Amino acid sequence: MDRLRFWVLVSIVAVSGFSQGMLLPLISIIFEQDGVSATLNGLNATALYIGILIISPFMEPPLRRFGYKPIILIGGLIVVIALALFPLWKTFWFWFFLRICIGIGDNALHFGTQTWITSSTPQEQRGRNISIYGIFFGIGFATGPLMTPLVSIHEALPFMISAGLSLVAWLFLFILHNDFPEQAIELSSFRDTASRFGKTLKYAWVALLPALAYGFLEASLNGSFPIYALRIGLDVTQVSLLLASFAFGGIIFQLPLGILSDNFGRKKILSFILLSGSLSFLIASFLEQTFHGLTLCLFLAGTLVGSTFSLGISYMTDLTPKSLLPTGNILCGIAFSLGSLTGPYLGGLFIQFINGISFFIIISTMLFLVFIAVTIFKKPLTNL
Repeated sequence: MDRLRFWVLVSIVAVSGFSQGMLLPLISIIFEQDGVSATLNGLNATALYIGILIISPFMEPPLRRFGYKPIILIGGLIVVIALALFPLWKTFWFWFFLRICIGIGDNALHFGTQTWITSSTPQEQRGRNISIYGIFFGIGFATGPLMTPLVSIHEALPFMISAGLSLVAWLFLFILHNDFPEQAIELSSFRDTASRFGKTLKYAWVALLPALAYGFLEASLNGSFPIYALRIGLDVTQVSLLLASFAFGGIIFQLPLGILSDNFGRKKILSFILLSGSLSFLIASFLEQTFHGLTLCLFLAGTLVGSTFSLGISYMTDLTPKSLLPTGNILCGIAFSLGSLTGPYLGGLFIQFINGISFFIIISTMLFLVFIAVTIFKKPLTNL
């Protein structure tokens, strides 16, 4: 039953990754073709992460009270309904609202699945299992942008395909038995939750930085880069292939990097991939006029930094007491959302107002700053 549960959960995550990977470039391209400014386009992309932030402080008490399965079921249902409603009415603010709903649903879905998997996995297998989780999300996220060209057949088609796949995955949840997280104390109020946030930050603050960096990277690359790419002369098909190449690079090295982190330590592997990823995007800034060179560069960058989020979760799980794991997973989601909120909006401002500097410089700089933080701030970790 544990094995069946694991594979059902990661399969649901794959479909969630598919919808997220599709929505970011798809809506960016639709709005760009409709003449929406890059800044407003980036603002719309932040709606998903606004939804995540809105619901995050309220996720832990119902999880502890009702268990994992109801939380994931509700989150998945919200996503299915929101995806199906996109073709109903194409306006900026209606789509903004639907993306907020998808952020709420996705947060519930990922919070439930991440906490269920991390709390039930032995430490010696944690990197491997979270890497498989990341692989399945990455497979979905990589195939999502490939749906973008379908907009030329009918604008509603990608949304309907994504809603249908999400519904099928959601139905598989009913074969699972519910379970509950380990509890040291009973949560009785929002104040108790805030107290647990503070305790968890004392243990695992540094492990939240990779989630922050990956959120910035993923949202800016998928939400703002399509606009930038169209403006430097690439077409929609090339944009979808570039995004897919990055995502597939992350898929290939998720498991090897997870196993290496089990053997050599999460901190060492995270430092290596953050620095190497920063250099990869710096090189990409010199190759953006060459499609094949840029494809290769983004693929290599994906192999390095595509595991940043999953390794960050594993690192957080290593540092955090088991009774605080639900809180740790919430904080990882919040960090990811903060990065994701700033990514597309700053990317949109950059594209609209700054000329002569490559878009990839933003991503390279963010990864390098997080590398410095993870590498330098060692003493607080050893003192905990």
